Amino acid sequence: MTLITDPASRHAATEAPLISALVERWSPRAFDPSAVIDDDTLRTVLEAARWAPSANNTQPWRFIVARRGTDAFTRIHDALAGFNQAWADSAAVLIVNLAETVDPERDAPRPWARYDLGQAVAHLSVQAQHEGLHTHQMGGFDAERLRADFALDDSLEIVSISAIGVVGDAAALPDVLREREVAPRVRKPLGELVISAA
Repeated sequence: MTLITDPASRHAATEAPLISALVERWSPRAFDPSAVIDDDTLRTVLEAARWAPSANNTQPWRFIVARRGTDAFTRIHDALAGFNQAWADSAAVLIVNLAETVDPERDAPRPWARYDLGQAVAHLSVQAQHEGLHTHQMGGFDAERLRADFALDDSLEIVSISAIGVVGDAAALPDVLREREVAPRVRKPLGELVISAA
């Protein structure tokens, strides 16, 4: 049984016109396990993250980038929570997203580091979409295991993990995840999200 969803059915029903990469962006769990991201495309996606804005231009983000089939990919995958392990092994790349929360030169906290990392990952996600790829952000993982496996400095906080790849067949997912994969996309109306003082 093939359940690959019509890509247009996943497009956002926006209340205002947006660029296509934002309209088409969604977070699949079904990735094509045979797809490979070439070096130039992966570099382009990471370059988009590099040019994200940050407080005082500190760029307090770091990334552990691992391709499927490598030891690093396996270590990242094995640190994921079970519900993420069920599908993330089909992604072409897993990226551990790190915030440098302490300035190593001044030994001072960087209070905006997580926010800045979020912007960098958002830039990465939009560029990936533009390149014909999809991303899925994950928060279910064993941070201490990853910290030990990659010998991370205490100034680096593991905030999230991104899966990147080409959309695959939803039929390959376990039942509960398959249902979520093809369910209609829902967002709160814009009027519910904007607080106006006027």
